[in-house]
Amino acid sequence: MNRVDRLFAILTLLQSRKFTPAEKISDKFHISIRTVYRDIKALGESGIPISFEPAKGYFIMQGYFLPPVAFSTEEANALLLLESVAYGFTDKSIQTHYSNALNKVKSILKFSQKERIESLSDNIRFQLHPGIKYDFDYLSVLQEAISSKFILQISYKNNNEETSKRLVEPIGLVFYAFNWHLIAWCHTRNDYRDFRVSRIIDLKNTETPFKKQDHIELNAYMKQLPVNY
Repeated sequence: MNRVDRLFAILTLLQSRKFTPAEKISDKFHISIRTVYRDIKALGESGIPISFEPAKGYFIMQGYFLPPVAFSTEEANALLLLESVAYGFTDKSIQTHYSNALNKVKSILKFSQKERIESLSDNIRFQLHPGIKYDFDYLSVLQEAISSKFILQISYKNNNEETSKRLVEPIGLVFYAFNWHLIAWCHTRNDYRDFRVSRIIDLKNTETPFKKQDHIELNAYMKQLPVNY
């Protein structure tokens, strides 16, 4: 990647996050921290309002927007391929959002790119085991609660077909054993619990902030999962 392309890629990365540490830029683009400093300085000198907050990282001042993004054919093809994955391994809510987002990408492609991507779309298929179905509609709501740190109220049916109502603080979603699982702090059990999303009967975002402030990291919890796939 030449420097001009790298500068644009760094700018896109900064625009996609609230704060971006220099170390993350260094790791992503395989450059030294000193080079990161030089690149950030170059972006600033070109008129882009980049600022820095200690212990958090660089950020672009509010109100600055990038011009419309141009996608390469390879990037558009990669997004198209992931559409099959989205329809194979996510629920109706995510499928709808992904389809809408992909249509926005397609709308800014060049005419020649649109022809190629339409042709490619007709030649990509994703075959799943007939027993695997994700006919629920919760993943989008769960994502919002996780990112906003809001308590959820759920009705849940366990392995014994017993139904209970719980207030939970969701810390993450994990896909394993061919199912989506919600990892959350359960107010009833006063401990972390693994809820298979397909067993959630009803779901409501209470929009009430978490009460517990020192949740375990999701990566740490994953070490307790019964299988590693």
